Amino acid sequence: MTRATIQSVRQTEKAGLFTICFEGESYTEFQKFIIKGNENATLQPDLQKILNAIQHMMDAVGFLDRYFRPEGKMRDRVAALPIQSSKLRLYCLRLSDSVLIVGNGGQKDTKTYEENPELNGYVINLQKLDDILRIAERKGTIRIEETTIEGIDEKTFEL
Repeated sequence: MTRATIQSVRQTEKAGLFTICFEGESYTEFQKFIIKGNENATLQPDLQKILNAIQHMMDAVGFLDRYFRPEGKMRDRVAALPIQSSKLRLYCLRLSDSVLIVGNGGQKDTKTYEENPELNGYVINLQKLDDILRIAERKGTIRIEETTIEGIDEKTFEL
C-alpha cells in the first residue's frame, strides 16, 4: 500500500483544485504531469490547452460535467480532461461542480487507458482514492463544502 495526502493547489470563488502527493515523493501528481508535458515539445501545446481549460473553469464556470470524459468504472468519479484532437489526458476525481482532485496523466496512444500500464496505474490510484473518500464522506470525517474538502488537512490515505 502507498500512503498519500491531498493538497490544495488553488482556490477561487468558483472552484477548488486539489491534487495527490504520494509519501516520499518530491512532486505532487499534478506537478509531475506538468513536468512531463513541458519536457516533451510535441505535448506542450496540448498541455497548455489543458492548463488554460482548468484556469477558465476555476475562474468562470466551475468543473462542470460537460468538460470531462467519464473514465474508470460506472460507480466511481474518475474522469479525464481531454482536449479535442489531442491524445494528452489528465485524469482526475470530479467530486462536484466546484471541487476537483487532479492526478497524473499522459499521452494516450492506445485505444483504452487500460492498455497503457502507466495510464492504467493513474486511474487505479484515483479509483482507490475515490473509494476511500466515499467511505470517509459517509462516516462524516470529510465533507465537500462549496470549493473545499473539509477534514483532509493532515490526513494520510492508504492507497
